[in-house]
Amino acid sequence: MGDFTATLPRKRMGAGVLFLDSAGRALLVEPAYKPDWEIPGGAVEADESPRAAAVRELREELGLSTPVGRLLVTDWVPPRDGRTEGLMLVFDGGILTPEQTAAIIVPPAELRGWSWCTAAETEARLSPQLARRVAAAISARSEGASRYLENGLTC
Repeated sequence: MGDFTATLPRKRMGAGVLFLDSAGRALLVEPAYKPDWEIPGGAVEADESPRAAAVRELREELGLSTPVGRLLVTDWVPPRDGRTEGLMLVFDGGILTPEQTAAIIVPPAELRGWSWCTAAETEARLSPQLARRVAAAISARSEGASRYLENGLTC
């Protein structure tokens, strides 16, 4: 049998991290290249684990070297706009201390900035699908559980 992996399209996989502050607000970042905000994270590169991608993205986007905790959400995203289906994973970053927060440095070519956001602000700033994913991650974190979603919706 031959190796057919070269002919298969690479599926998308992304890894994000949910950070909260002591007031329960989520840390969101504002990309310089699109209108909707995001949680810290990004695409998983070839031969990289999702957890390693999350750690790398935290260093690149926020200048933070913090441990990444347990998996909170796995979200299957259907194909769209010429893109293959994918898996988006959200890990627990825990509660950032004021000292950790003060150390955040964003790369201006990639991010305009960041903000602590309430649930209402999170819903307003994120795409609807990501807003549902983040809400599920916050819920999973508070319950000590994990969630499986499809297109941002609980199954």
